[in-house]
Amino acid sequence: MTDPAERQGFFRRLRQKLNKPNSWLSYDLANVFRGRKIDEEILEELESRLLTADVGVQATGELLEGLRQKVARKELADVDALLTALRAAVAALLAPCAKPLQIDTRHKPYVILVVGVNGSGKTTTIGKLARRFADEKRRVILAAGDTFRAAAIEQLGIWAERTGATLIAQAAGSDPAAVMFDAIAAARARGTEVVIADTAGRLQAQAHLMEELRKIKRVLQKAEPTAPHEVLLVLDGNQGQNALAQAEQFHAAVGVTGLVITKLDGTAKGGAVVAIARRFGIPIRYLGIGEGPEDFGEFDADAFARALVDGSAGGHTAPP
Repeated sequence: MTDPAERQGFFRRLRQKLNKPNSWLSYDLANVFRGRKIDEEILEELESRLLTADVGVQATGELLEGLRQKVARKELADVDALLTALRAAVAALLAPCAKPLQIDTRHKPYVILVVGVNGSGKTTTIGKLARRFADEKRRVILAAGDTFRAAAIEQLGIWAERTGATLIAQAAGSDPAAVMFDAIAAARARGTEVVIADTAGRLQAQAHLMEELRKIKRVLQKAEPTAPHEVLLVLDGNQGQNALAQAEQFHAAVGVTGLVITKLDGTAKGGAVVAIARRFGIPIRYLGIGEGPEDFGEFDADAFARALVDGSAGGHTAPP
C-alpha cells in the first residue's frame, strides 16, 4: 500500500493535470452565483458541467436527483453547501470501486492478464506494475503476449531490464497462447511470485481478436487452473464515453476484474471514471497521470472526488 504522503502527492499532481486549465466542476461557480439560493438555473449549470466532464447521462441524472432532493428538504443553503454535497455524492458512488490490487500469495505464480485497445497505455502500465512489485521485493515475469508487433516485445524487454523482471518472449508472429504457457512454466520452475501477461492491443469490435483473447485465457487456465487471478483492463481516460463501450466488450469477452485508467494528464475530463464506476462497479485499481513512476497511483474515491469537483487533493479550494 502507498503511504499517505505519497498518495496525497499523487492526487495533488492529478488535480494539476486534470481538467486544465481551471475547469474543474466547481470552478468559479460559487463566485458566479454568490449570495443566491440554489435554484433550477444553478442546478442546470451544474448538470451541464457534469455532462461536459464526461460523467455521462445516467450518473449525472442520479447525482442531480440526489442534490434536488436535498434542496427540496432545505438541507443545502448555498452553492458551497451544494458543492460539498456533490463531492460527497461522487465519492459515495466511487467508493465501492476503490479496491487496491492485492497479490494473493496462495497463488504462486499470481497471474495478471492485461488487456485493452491499441494506444491505451498497456505497456507502460505493465512496466509500472512491475516496478511496484519489484519495490515490494516480489519476483516478476513479464510475458510478451503481444506477438503481432516486434516493437511491443522490445518495449516490454526494456521494462524488464529497468525493473529487474524476467522477460518470456518468442519471435514476432508466434502464438500468444504459447508465450503464456511458457511464462507459467518458467514461473513455477523459478519460484516467481507474479506473472504479468501482455496482450495485443485490439479494438473491441474486432471479433477475431477478442476470440483470441478468450483463447489466451483458456490456455492460462490449462497451465494454471485458477489463472488468471486478475484481468486488468487499461482504459485511456481521454476516450470519455467510448471507454464505456470498451469496458463492456472486454468484460463480456474475458471477465474484467480490475481497471487502470490512464492518460488523465491529457485532455481527459475525468468524469468518465464516475460513469464507468456507476455502470460496471468493477474495481478501479490504479490511475495513470503521466510517464514517470510517481505518476501511477492507487485509486482513492475521496481524493478523486475532491480533485474532480473542487480541484484539490485536500479540502475545498476556491478558484484563484
